[in-house]
Amino acid sequence: MKTTKCFSLLLILLYLLSGCSDDDDYSDVDGLPPTISLASSTIQTEPGREFLIEAKIEDKDGLRSINLKNAAFQLDKTIDLTLDSIVYSFDLSYKFKTAKTLEGDNFPLEITTTDLGGRTTTETITVTMDGDFTSPVFTLAPDNDITVLLKSETRLNIKFTVEDDKALSIVYINIPELDYSQEVTTFTNSGKALVYDDPLTLPSKLATYNLEIRAVDKAGHETVKNSIITVSEMPDFPKMYLADVATVEELNSDVFGVPMRIERTAAYEYKANYYNEKAGTEIFFLPQKSDFTPICFGLDPVDNTKLTDDPSIAQPIVLTQANVYYEITFNVQTAAYNIKTYSIADAIDPVPHKFGSVSLDTWGDGGSWLQEFYFGYMTSSPKEVVKFKQDATNPHLYSLSAPLALEAGEKMNFIIHNWHSDGWWNYCTWRVDDSDEPETFGYYGNFKNPLWTKPNTTLDNWAKPTVKQTGSYKLYFDAHLGRGKLVRE
Repeated sequence: MKTTKCFSLLLILLYLLSGCSDDDDYSDVDGLPPTISLASSTIQTEPGREFLIEAKIEDKDGLRSINLKNAAFQLDKTIDLTLDSIVYSFDLSYKFKTAKTLEGDNFPLEITTTDLGGRTTTETITVTMDGDFTSPVFTLAPDNDITVLLKSETRLNIKFTVEDDKALSIVYINIPELDYSQEVTTFTNSGKALVYDDPLTLPSKLATYNLEIRAVDKAGHETVKNSIITVSEMPDFPKMYLADVATVEELNSDVFGVPMRIERTAAYEYKANYYNEKAGTEIFFLPQKSDFTPICFGLDPVDNTKLTDDPSIAQPIVLTQANVYYEITFNVQTAAYNIKTYSIADAIDPVPHKFGSVSLDTWGDGGSWLQEFYFGYMTSSPKEVVKFKQDATNPHLYSLSAPLALEAGEKMNFIIHNWHSDGWWNYCTWRVDDSDEPETFGYYGNFKNPLWTKPNTTLDNWAKPTVKQTGSYKLYFDAHLGRGKLVRE
């Protein structure tokens, strides 16, 4: 009896020394709860953005699990660490994306870890929605090259608008050759925007100046805009544009296409072809895209048979006929111009087949394959073409029925292409002259209307413009002109 009691006491003592465990292979080493070393106790993000939760978690007895929890995020994630061998140290690196509709400024996110002995430790990270990840954006900015005509009084308006999604800190404006240096620290729209307009008198001599505008936000992100200002006699502009809008804001609120690029036909000579939907449309011609200054070609108020380049007196050219194409030729040296019209029926485009028809000579061998022929906006595959709507009055004119929801900073990637159930087949398609700043759409298709004599473009450029302002945009395309525009609704 005495021997039995001693044996029982020995078993109890051995059990207590070995520790308690749910696992046959487990025994306490130090009996202490696990440790959590946070990479940071605060994470800055914003609604709809992915963020990273990082921490080093250790326990000498072995880790069982890690739980991440926040009710507002609908986050309750448990990571099981007992699936393989015993884990004594774990580098937590967990990505999580909040909902765009999330409301609130800061949120406690709990990290709770449990060891194999059942002991727990909890640390809290504060997740705030005040993160700044975006650089300032120039929604209106001078062109890369600015020409100022030499006058008895030579003037240039330095004009731009810069915005930041959170808050601007400082904006620098410098023209070193003129000792022109400005720093702006006062902003509108709760510190998010600057509208700058400074009329500057330049020396009346041939010269070249460098303009730099540098915008910095509160987080230190910066955006720089550089322009070369050339004071000269009337130059032979390599590019010219037709503006059919009334304000500088409208010139700059598009993704591309406004103002519309026109054709340079010879030295100092230009030709504009334009479809006029409504009588009374007013137009000007501009050698710069972003402003009506410093040069704007319009009717001379003293002599309407000529054009003037002075934006302070230029009057609009008024297009009086609706639903016709206009052709306007002009010479910037002589100021002479000529206007004529031609009908929609006389306009030709390269489209090889009736839009919306169901009989198509697929391989050009006289056969037919029944499918609906159409083309439209394509971002990935011809199987996923978003169909254009053809205008009821002008069959050369197409548009997307539904607007595109685009975000500031988004880089697009698209072409205009025919639909085909088999995938790639360039029956009827267009590419652009410049991916980053598309101005013209060249026909790239294998088949085309035999009356269309212009050669196909050899540039296989997808349109990849960057969106400046978040908004809803409508895409329009004129197959006769080879011109498209993406403008805010």
